[in-house]
Amino acid sequence: MKFAIIGAGGLGGFFGARLADAGHDVSFLARGEHLTALRERGLTLLAPDGTATARPVHATADPAELDPADAVLLAVKIAQLDAAVAALPPWADAVITLQNGVDAPAQVARTVGKDAVLPGVAKVIAALAGPGTVRHVGGPGSLDFAEWDNRPSERAERIRAAFGTAGIPTTPPADIWTELWAKFLFIAPLGGLGAVAGVPFGELREHPETRRTLQAAMVEVERLARASGVELPADVVARTMAFVDRQPADGTTSMQRDIAAGRPSELDAWTGSVVRLGREAGIPTPVNDVLYAVLRLREGR
Repeated sequence: MKFAIIGAGGLGGFFGARLADAGHDVSFLARGEHLTALRERGLTLLAPDGTATARPVHATADPAELDPADAVLLAVKIAQLDAAVAALPPWADAVITLQNGVDAPAQVARTVGKDAVLPGVAKVIAALAGPGTVRHVGGPGSLDFAEWDNRPSERAERIRAAFGTAGIPTTPPADIWTELWAKFLFIAPLGGLGAVAGVPFGELREHPETRRTLQAAMVEVERLARASGVELPADVVARTMAFVDRQPADGTTSMQRDIAAGRPSELDAWTGSVVRLGREAGIPTPVNDVLYAVLRLREGR
């Protein structure tokens, strides 16, 4: 099967490498030193155990040079999403959104239409380890997605079958919007608190004060989801805290890493989105309000 990966960073690089290693035709849209490395040396995927898999890949900075594909994985961060959508080739009629947060599918659909968008939920911790190299830190490496209205479709099943050959776990979710909000409940509070505290997952969950704060931030997101008509499981916060407990102790979110490094982050799409949606719905979000205020000040500096 043919795939185009727009955004060859940690997320796009991980899934693209797995698909290419399984023999699928994969092309990447990339830039800078990363693009040069992909062209000259191919893509190297470092596994959590330290083993490396390298494979030649087709990479370009020009969207017009992307090979027509059966599916596009839109793997850029929220800040680059508008530019990535503008770069979508005219043949892109099956676009899987991989962004964290709950706003990206609608943002993409405004340009290509809902029928072309398959909202997706990726569960993997991966990051660039240097030009042409992606490190898989943890997480199951799964990618769940569905049609906009959750209906079964032939194209979705074909894509799932291709993921299966690449060892990428994927299951048809009962409701993709519930899955998106469930991940949002995990990633936004963890990213916001981790960035404020400047510590990895292990320390956040071990200290009673930060553990209670993390849980309170999650409860706020749960209330927002229910106000938006999304029925999360009754025990979603407890389940999410248990999931946090299973993550690598030295793990951090991409937002935390970006803020710490002084790079543009997804703060507005994560914690900022919680604050914005809370105001729109009339739902108080005091914990996330404080996290957002502190992090905006830090980013402003």
